[in-house]
Amino acid sequence: MTVPSSPRTFHHEGVAVEIHAQRAALGQSAARAAAATLRAAVGRHGAARAIFACAPSQDPLLAALTADASLPWDRITVFHMDEYVGLPATHPASFRHYLREHLLHRVQPLRVEEIAGDATDAEAECHRYAALLQAGPIDLVCLGIGENGHLAFNDPPVADFADTRTVKPVALDAACRVQQVADGCFPALSDVPRHALTLTIPALLRGARLVCCVPGERKAAAVAAALCGPIATSCPASILRRHPAVALYLDEPSAALLPAGFARS
Repeated sequence: MTVPSSPRTFHHEGVAVEIHAQRAALGQSAARAAAATLRAAVGRHGAARAIFACAPSQDPLLAALTADASLPWDRITVFHMDEYVGLPATHPASFRHYLREHLLHRVQPLRVEEIAGDATDAEAECHRYAALLQAGPIDLVCLGIGENGHLAFNDPPVADFADTRTVKPVALDAACRVQQVADGCFPALSDVPRHALTLTIPALLRGARLVCCVPGERKAAAVAAALCGPIATSCPASILRRHPAVALYLDEPSAALLPAGFARS
């Protein structure tokens, strides 16, 4: 994997930040970090467990990561972080469908654990998936940041930094549902489900290493709030500044609202 130009890099409150000129370069750099984390975990424990976000923002990362033929996928268990309630895995906007198209059609992990958003008992499904997650350490979480600052489907109204649950049902807020249309996942707002099952904020932060890819100008306000605003559920992604091992990969559009000179701090 080659990077066309050197990124701007800096640290802010423990977050390692890279700003790339091109979205592809962002994905390549993030994939190298993710691959190194997975290899190290396999080297230490003989296996690795990783959680992946399923969204267009993750396309460059997953394209680069699955192109790495040296990764020991046969030692890696794959999880994902959310799913729409009532949507079957065959629906094009289902996150299980995304995971299959962007990862599982390209590589063969040891295990793939999927959230059944169309389960008849949502609470039972949350407990089932939580038990799978809690069965061992999570070595890597590859995630993004929503336009409203959400992590997974922890929108500001339902985000809880001290959540006692691992997986929970949530109602999606208006900004989150509008983003799904803007991302091209659904043709109209009326088509976007109103509820989802999501890993909670503490569940995501239990990952030993977080690799966060956030490209695009529509994410600029959320990025600025996450890095520069108060650490509060009004911007759930702000809690990333309290994780000991997180790297944030931006492109120039998503970094556009950072204060002048911030990237040199």
